[in-house]
Amino acid sequence: MANKQKTDQWAPTLYDQKHSFVWKLAASIVEILAPQPGERILDIGCGTGQLTAQIAESGAMVVGIDHSPAMIEEARRLFPEIEFQLADAHDFAFHQQFDGVFSNAALHWIHNPILVARCVNAALKDQGRLVVEFGGQGNVQILAEAIECASEEFLGKRLPHPWYFPSIAAFATVLEQHGLEVTQAAMIDRPTPLEGDDGLKNWVRMFGQHWLAGIPEEQHELFLARVDAIARPQLFHDSQWSADYRRIRIQARKR
Repeated sequence: MANKQKTDQWAPTLYDQKHSFVWKLAASIVEILAPQPGERILDIGCGTGQLTAQIAESGAMVVGIDHSPAMIEEARRLFPEIEFQLADAHDFAFHQQFDGVFSNAALHWIHNPILVARCVNAALKDQGRLVVEFGGQGNVQILAEAIECASEEFLGKRLPHPWYFPSIAAFATVLEQHGLEVTQAAMIDRPTPLEGDDGLKNWVRMFGQHWLAGIPEEQHELFLARVDAIARPQLFHDSQWSADYRRIRIQARKR
């Protein structure tokens, strides 16, 4: 969501219908943020605005930003009373600072965490808080390996995944170097069920444009079937697909 793309890869309807777990599993993150009435909160990588709306229910004044025009359009349609802006996590600025910055399942799409940390620091008031959760070191390792193997067969070369999955130490170091003191950090294993018999294929359709974009469209179903076959022994059990998610959760304050 935060990374620059030549075209908008996001399909809001597919995202909300088949991948709502992305925001439904984040209720505890909003609780940690603990937004208060009258506070200003920034939601980075807001997607279709579901969590932005939950934050707004507290009485906080919240702004959601996302790099996807399709996601911002859908968020504005669903929650017209909330402010949503098209913006890149690497390069955003606001005239008025925020009491808190929040982000769920978005920062693994960034390509330069230093630029993001600088923007977050500038956006926060002194002692303002940062609460984020996203893919950590080892996230979707089995699933990504299956896709990479299939990509080698179809593209003639192994195409590594495009995501930023840092260790706690690596991400905390970036934050600390840019004026954000880490107060809590955790790496959480979270195997996540994928909906339906085509759960894995739908996941790749939603999040795997990095690979699908290089494969002729008429071969997409063959490619997805190959990913399915490679991943099935490890990720399909008791008639249920699951993704091997591993999340990094960080709380920090601006010094």
